[in-house]
Amino acid sequence: MNWVNPILILLAAFVFVFLETAFQGLRRLLGAQIDLLPALVVYTSLNYDVKMTTLVAVFGGLWYDSLSVNPLGVSILPLFLAGFLISSQRGLILRDQTFAQIVLGLCASAATPALTLLLLLSMHQNPLFGWGSLWQWVVMTASGGLLTPVCFSLFDRLRHALSYSPVIETSFRPDREIRRGRK
Repeated sequence: MNWVNPILILLAAFVFVFLETAFQGLRRLLGAQIDLLPALVVYTSLNYDVKMTTLVAVFGGLWYDSLSVNPLGVSILPLFLAGFLISSQRGLILRDQTFAQIVLGLCASAATPALTLLLLLSMHQNPLFGWGSLWQWVVMTASGGLLTPVCFSLFDRLRHALSYSPVIETSFRPDREIRRGRK
């Protein structure tokens, strides 16, 4: 197995979380934060096994929680559930279709913050929740859905650039003559 691509995906999760917290211009413009981790979880769950999806959910969730006001580890379960549900139906999903990527990105980007809010409420936390949260949820869902095909094209290009395709050789030559019958 080529370990370069999984390392790049984990590095991308770290960079996505860093960019979300370090640059506030887009957040101030839209009034909501764009979350790229669900899009990365969708890509990972469609292209890798459950172990890699779990790694992205655990490390991405921990990095996200360490730079936010969330209790440490609360984002892991929603990211993992989104990735696990997509990974379990991977054989039925048309991963190369842009429409399917957008729909899966919308679903994962909508479910992840909703499940995180549910977990926070069940832990007797007092998150800031009001009508403005609905706008933030809509922006996070739409941006995650629209940026999922971007993740697919970026990481597919990286995978093709950094890995080799095996050469398929057969013992059959097309110019070989096969004699049949008696000599």
